[in-house]
Amino acid sequence: MMKTALLFPGQGSQEAGMGRSLAESHTEAMQLWKQAERISGLPLREIYWDGDDAAMSDTRALQPALTVVNLNLWRVVAEKTSPMGAAGHSLGEFSALAAAQVLSLETVLEITSLRGRLMAEADPDGKGSMAALLKLDEDTVAAIVREAADESGLPLLVANYNTPAQLVISGAREAVALACKKAKERRGRGMELKVSGAFHSPMMAEANKELALLLRRAVWQKPRFPVYSNVDGLPAHDGESLREKCLLQMVSSVRWVETVRQLYADGARTWLELGPKAVLGKMVSPCLSGMADDNMRVELVNDDASATALSL
Repeated sequence: MMKTALLFPGQGSQEAGMGRSLAESHTEAMQLWKQAERISGLPLREIYWDGDDAAMSDTRALQPALTVVNLNLWRVVAEKTSPMGAAGHSLGEFSALAAAQVLSLETVLEITSLRGRLMAEADPDGKGSMAALLKLDEDTVAAIVREAADESGLPLLVANYNTPAQLVISGAREAVALACKKAKERRGRGMELKVSGAFHSPMMAEANKELALLLRRAVWQKPRFPVYSNVDGLPAHDGESLREKCLLQMVSSVRWVETVRQLYADGARTWLELGPKAVLGKMVSPCLSGMADDNMRVELVNDDASATALSL
């Protein structure tokens, strides 16, 4: 029997109407939306079921709302699935923690609501930015980041290692723009992201300090199954280790390539993405290029609560 890994998406996976049909047909799912609205103080259903793209992109609403969608989908399949481990991309890591019962649902909604607000307010002057650098390998992107940081004298780093050819940089707006220019000179492509700050960089340090107060107060339990951390891509088997890694997450790079490869090395052959649309599942094959065997399967559990095989 093939071992199953759970994948929970983060920002960028949102879409209009997400979670609606499941909530309208399952009382427990609707209750989780209402709980998230009470905790966040935001009309999440109105935003995501009837809103526009701008409203849906606001990280203050997005973080608790996407967490609700992810976890409602997990509750649909939980009794039929025995995962060998779970991982979530950035925001999605908190869904993984809830699925593994490391943190309670209420605590995760409190964390993601606060995290969304802090990240939205961390850079009111718009000094930070992020961009995806495409069609370039990791060594080339690393060189570009070093050059742009040295020449500008401003902070810049690789924030997301999504696939070997899809990396996201984060830092001072001028440094990000310079890096995008250098990417084009190397026949790559730099695409600035619509975000409110330099996420997963030291520019989030002040926001991270406030979030850390809530993370330290939370009750962290032993996980039902290992949760693989964004910070180092490795599994953790106790609540204390996961707490310490989460304390670093907002200011550290998302090591998604390493996470997927470690899950594979630990036996994962079925990849179950729980979210509105296929995002992480499509990254599995590029992350495992030249490594994966023919038995691997990638599936999506989306709002109709059915598993759909994705093309590898």
